[in-house]
Amino acid sequence: MRILLAEDDALIASAILASLRKHDFSVDWVSDGQDVVGAIQSHDYGMLILDLGLPHVDGIDILARLESRSKRLPVLVITARGGLDDRVSGLNAGADDYLVKPFELEELVARVFALRRRTLGWPQSELCLGALRVDPRKRQVKLANQEIHLSDREFRLLMALIEVPGVVLSITQLEERLYGWGEEIASNSIEVQLHRLRKKLGKEWIRNIRGIGFKLVEPA
Repeated sequence: MRILLAEDDALIASAILASLRKHDFSVDWVSDGQDVVGAIQSHDYGMLILDLGLPHVDGIDILARLESRSKRLPVLVITARGGLDDRVSGLNAGADDYLVKPFELEELVARVFALRRRTLGWPQSELCLGALRVDPRKRQVKLANQEIHLSDREFRLLMALIEVPGVVLSITQLEERLYGWGEEIASNSIEVQLHRLRKKLGKEWIRNIRGIGFKLVEPA
């Protein structure tokens, strides 16, 4: 999942970026409310982590703008505004979760995992498709109870596919989900990772819809 982090404190943002990237999330960072609006219009994010006290466009205003979008964007608010009225206002404005500063990074990461799980409708933390089981927190993949060892890129690719099993994703859509700003993308990087992933899982797990893209399916 690709996440947009909107936080104007560089030290806090740096710590959050490191923690989320360590857990295989692709994260872009902006520090200005106007940049949040532009980034959301330009990219397909799976989640927004939003500080309410941003310059130029306040976080509550951003939440109001998100309410008018046709596609729902889950929002985790992080803010020093910890009063009851502030929390109620933020949740009523459209936030899905609310975390008051200062907070522990472990709690932030746990809330991100939980919000992703609720948003995608996962009944449990472990993802299952037939004999394939993926535990995002442990970065563990098992096929028919046999552990499959994947590289970081392969794991992120599998997560992008298993988040929407049966849905065809183009190469461009996969790049959008896997790579954040500043990450160099080789011309055939996704194709190479798909080839390696199909070798490890079995090619029947990842179906190539010619001219369109790829989807994860349970073999017949």
